[in-house]
Amino acid sequence: MPTTLESVVRERLAERDILLMTHIVLGYPSFEASLEIVDAMVEAGVDLIELQIPFSEPIADGPVILHANQKALAAGSTVERCFEAAHSLSDRHRIPLLFMTYYNIALQHGLEAFAKDTAAAGLRGAIVPDLPFEEGEELLDALAAHALDPIFIFSPNTSDARMRAIAERARGFVYCVARKGVTGAETDFAALDAYLQRCRAATSLPLALGFGVKSATDVAAIRGKVDIAIVGSETIRRIDEQGVDSVGPFLRGLR
Repeated sequence: MPTTLESVVRERLAERDILLMTHIVLGYPSFEASLEIVDAMVEAGVDLIELQIPFSEPIADGPVILHANQKALAAGSTVERCFEAAHSLSDRHRIPLLFMTYYNIALQHGLEAFAKDTAAAGLRGAIVPDLPFEEGEELLDALAAHALDPIFIFSPNTSDARMRAIAERARGFVYCVARKGVTGAETDFAALDAYLQRCRAATSLPLALGFGVKSATDVAAIRGKVDIAIVGSETIRRIDEQGVDSVGPFLRGLR
């Protein structure tokens, strides 16, 4: 595998006009099932996967992912078990895996230990959506020391100047939030052109777009405008309604 996450993304973009990144909550609906879900995602051809360490107050997440976090914690999910599961998954699959979690998880684990253990688990980076880049020096330094990429976030409310400042610290790719609010709600992808043009102007890194990507129509609407489509809540919603076996057919139909 190439040495940087950005190079992996660019290699895959040479073969596909848009990549898919999916999201799971580790330990939901069980640890065994979450590993099976990742297996199904990889088999369906996804390019990257976010592994969420459950947290009691996931402020960026809508009701579907919030419910999954709560159920995983109630069933006994711990940070240690998440590291173990991530290690098992990185041994089984060659695509990039990233942690997604909230700053308090990393802080309570110990920032240096969090970075060290993330690297030891074979992951490529971390998304910490509640950490402003101005306040993240200690965690950013720890991630960099272990060759991990911090994935930063642009939103429609982010000014051009702030986008450029974020881009100076970002590595791997930039996560572009499609709208204000939390994950899982409806998004008007046709209205994003000016925003995505601002994102492109701010960074040379690949762009990923999330919050509301639910269908092949949505993916088609952003093809050519971003490099990665992020599918989160809809996959979990389908697992809730139709079971783990629904994951592969759903994801194969997106692209």
